[in-house]
Amino acid sequence: MATVVLGICGSIAAYKAADVASGLVKLGHTVHCVCTPTALQFVTPLTLMTLSRNPVISSFEDETGDWVPVHIALAKKADVLAIAPASAHTMACLAAGLAPNALTSLYLACRAPVLLFPAMNGAMWDHPATQANARILEQRGHRIFGPDDSGTLACGDSGKGRLLPVPQIITAIDAALR
Repeated sequence: MATVVLGICGSIAAYKAADVASGLVKLGHTVHCVCTPTALQFVTPLTLMTLSRNPVISSFEDETGDWVPVHIALAKKADVLAIAPASAHTMACLAAGLAPNALTSLYLACRAPVLLFPAMNGAMWDHPATQANARILEQRGHRIFGPDDSGTLACGDSGKGRLLPVPQIITAIDAALR
């Protein structure tokens, strides 16, 4: 069907990306996971590789085997770039055009639709800087889904900030491909 580049950022919600990858593969999509270095503190490359059926990219050192850098090749192949979870840090990098890692570098080279699924503490989401970054990203035509408005967060707070449920994420990505 389609090629999905699934960006995964450092957040406790990163473990849910494994289910997102698996669900997209079950729908017939080709999934390539690109992780920020901090994402790998929450989920392992082996898990993501097994469920996506493709190697995981997390640093420029992973980009061996071809003369075209993998982040450029994947950016060209992508039918959609979905970042789930999207951290406040990565959203700030994207809004500012910074490319400190493989995911943010791929973003700058990607011309496919971009879908962002934020997950962070509610105070972080509500911060004026994060809100300004979200507006910049939306002005570029990117779609932001969430965060969820209610529930218990990993830090013990209740309210806004959780990653949307996995089925909603899969549905949004699949719909963007149709």
